[in-house]
Amino acid sequence: MNETLPPCPECSSAYAYEMGTLLICPECGHEWSPAAAEPVSGEEAVIRDSVGNVLTDGDTVTVVKTLKVKGSPSGIKAGTKVRNIRLIEGGGVDGHDIDCKIDGFGAMQLKSSVVRKA
Repeated sequence: MNETLPPCPECSSAYAYEMGTLLICPECGHEWSPAAAEPVSGEEAVIRDSVGNVLTDGDTVTVVKTLKVKGSPSGIKAGTKVRNIRLIEGGGVDGHDIDCKIDGFGAMQLKSSVVRKA
């Protein structure tokens, strides 16, 4: 067993394990590819959505799960379309790597793990 596995990108758990070509977190159930998580030096980091599609500036995405928003009684519903996204270089704050404007909420940042390319 490889003792140098990276922590879970979702919950930062140190207990990730390998299953085939994927890494799996036993605490939150998140699955990810170790190759996608570590950009090769000299290459630009690629930001992927929840199903693995590559995202680019100006894409339209759909939120895949309902998100709680501080100060809002309803939050952002699953299925909400977000147009003209901008990607944040270097991961942003707390892993939020998408900058966007959502109708009814205004400007905010999202994680690529909660959206799917439309």
